[in-house]
Amino acid sequence: MTSSTLSWQELVPDEKRLKRLFSQGLSSSAYGLESLQPRLLNAIDQLNHNPACSLALIKIEQHPTNVKTLAQVVEQRLIPRDAEQWIYHAEKANQYELQKVVANHTQSAVYYADWIESDQLFGYFSEQQGCWTPELGLLQKANGGTLILSIDCLLAQPLMWCRLKKFISDKRFVWFSPDSRRPLPIRVPDYPLSVKLILVGSRESLAEFSEVEPELHANAIYTEVEDTVEMVSDEQFVNWAAWIASEAKSLAFPPPDVGFLLRLTREATRYTHEQNRFPISALWLHKQLGAAYAQGKRLTAASLSAALTQQTWRESYLPETLQRDLAASHSLLETQGERIGQINGLSVLDLPGHPRPWGEPARLSCLIHYGDGEINDVERKAELSGNIHAKGMMIIEAWLRSELELEQQLPFSASMVFEQSYAEVDGDSASLAELAVLISALALKPIDQSFAVTGSVDQFGNVQPVGGLNEKIEGFYQLCLQQGLTGKQGVILPERNCCHLSLSDDVIEAVKHQQFHLWPVSTVEQGLQLLMSIPWIAEEGDDEQESLLSIIQERIDDAQQPDKAPGGLFSSLRWLNWLKRD
Repeated sequence: MTSSTLSWQELVPDEKRLKRLFSQGLSSSAYGLESLQPRLLNAIDQLNHNPACSLALIKIEQHPTNVKTLAQVVEQRLIPRDAEQWIYHAEKANQYELQKVVANHTQSAVYYADWIESDQLFGYFSEQQGCWTPELGLLQKANGGTLILSIDCLLAQPLMWCRLKKFISDKRFVWFSPDSRRPLPIRVPDYPLSVKLILVGSRESLAEFSEVEPELHANAIYTEVEDTVEMVSDEQFVNWAAWIASEAKSLAFPPPDVGFLLRLTREATRYTHEQNRFPISALWLHKQLGAAYAQGKRLTAASLSAALTQQTWRESYLPETLQRDLAASHSLLETQGERIGQINGLSVLDLPGHPRPWGEPARLSCLIHYGDGEINDVERKAELSGNIHAKGMMIIEAWLRSELELEQQLPFSASMVFEQSYAEVDGDSASLAELAVLISALALKPIDQSFAVTGSVDQFGNVQPVGGLNEKIEGFYQLCLQQGLTGKQGVILPERNCCHLSLSDDVIEAVKHQQFHLWPVSTVEQGLQLLMSIPWIAEEGDDEQESLLSIIQERIDDAQQPDKAPGGLFSSLRWLNWLKRD
């Protein structure tokens, strides 16, 4: 029934395997994109080969680095073909004719812009000594190729979007006067167009576009630039390494060594919160490459580790200040000893404006008394909790009622609270801790304060995964470190969360030297036995074994006796004695 601790080897990647694969990736000249972004490449190929479709919509986080990378990918996938190019020839002053370029065939190309104004897109007329000259815009330059524009840019300039849509649909650009009150100063023929248009934007931008242009949205080619990819095969790891080497080369950085890639894998899984999922975002990668390069003009494990250490230090003023307060004497958080009706829960703080979240331990307490069976959530009654937290409380109450198999109302009420908490609480990740502290108060059995607990509970007693796991574990580790490591402290976490572990170096070292521990559990019963060293249910056939369930049932039976003698189980005198023993 009990759970074993995780070894430190389970917290780090398989370096022996990755060394071999990354060496292949660095020696390969392949870009590796085919394995990393197959949906994107398929959409680009569809746009290139489908003559009936000239519009693609791509969900991407809009940043110059991301858009530039997308443009490079599109250009690599272009079908080699000659693009028709035209020039304006003036036979007389202010009278132009269109001539096709026949010499020096120009290959179709890709043009992109994060933000563009009407003159930049459509061109304009320049004037010198009474002579007007048409200056071509990005639309004409992209003729025969692909134009990549921002949805936000076009939605913010609806007249420009309407004109662009008509020109691409008609396959002809018509010069217009920038001032509707005045005619064009010269006569200029229309410009033939054959342009593929790619509109990029966030999911919110695409939603707004679908409302403005429902038909175009429905008939366009749609795909998404993926930020992460699940790494399953050896080929994917090789391609990931090749992609990193290619991006480093594009930035004029030296090639990364295998040690750099091994260290980057740990930062990558920390970014995605999954051990088997890696980021393929150019923006994220350029940040890591640039930070490591700044440490010594090399891309090594040492340079990346130094960069990450400095980044953590730069961003740690607020977390360190709050963690120091938690370990101070005015805080009642304990990481040693035993307490009845008290447990260490774990939460995550994510403040606006701060670049990263961090874990914060919280003390949960529970008291019981005669009542109508209600479990009072103090946070809820004080309007300091959200609906998801209330849902978690209802679930643990349902599980407990089912386990006790009572034929009538519970003879007690309970009061549960997050102590020394003055902000709103939401989420159900504390439901395992709340259930454990409730059972501790009911059974009058102490909880080992060396443990911190996180995990959600369903109505069948299964422990479900939660978010922010790495930050929660590191927050409790920091508290234990400041109060003194005993070699017995650690965190009880959902077994289904093990694939999300990507902890900091100091926590991994503490686990390696058995100064800190991680106990994965899959059921409520496993968590309760770890916390109170007593099983929830006695083993079958062992009637003499003490269990938490039998203790609680016995107390309920005694409480329901109508003629209990003074000083009985639920008398005020006995209650005072229990409080003294706490």
